[in-house]
Amino acid sequence: MTVHPKLIEDKTYTGIDFSVTKFPKSSYEHCTFEGCTFSNLTNQEFLECTFIACNLSNANVTECAFKEVDFIDCKLVGVGFTTCNSFLLSFSFKGCNMSFTNFYNLPIPKTRFSDCNLTNADFTEAKATAVHFENCILEGATFDRTDISKANFTTALHFTLNPATNSIKKAIFSKDNVSGLVQHHDIIIK
Repeated sequence: MTVHPKLIEDKTYTGIDFSVTKFPKSSYEHCTFEGCTFSNLTNQEFLECTFIACNLSNANVTECAFKEVDFIDCKLVGVGFTTCNSFLLSFSFKGCNMSFTNFYNLPIPKTRFSDCNLTNADFTEAKATAVHFENCILEGATFDRTDISKANFTTALHFTLNPATNSIKKAIFSKDNVSGLVQHHDIIIK
């Protein structure tokens, strides 16, 4: 874990393009980022921070620490969370475009995704126990050797996952979306 030169607390950043302006390497606690653009968050640390309407598409998050971080109405297309620091990793997403995000082999238990577009997201080998996909689009999302025990898919849309290659014990599905569990068997449900 990188030791940061300073701690920044309780600060709000609004409308800053950090892909042009250098983003200071620090530990950020209880900070809010609103309408900002990021391209590189390498070795940054965020504790109890909120990102609102920010663009982090394709941002480099290598060794970035997200601890109790909320993303609201953000664009996170193509973010490879698999490279971030997984120690005490904890975040939630609401109203975010997260197409092509990568959570490969990450421990993301109890993560809440609400009203998110997770088209073509990769959850391969993720430890996603008790994850909640509330009103999320999961078309083309990959679940392979993923632990989604106790996960909630009740209102998830367009997902396909194979119960034979994923741990799904006590996962919750609705009768309206159960077809996503058997689609690989090439059967028809009416």
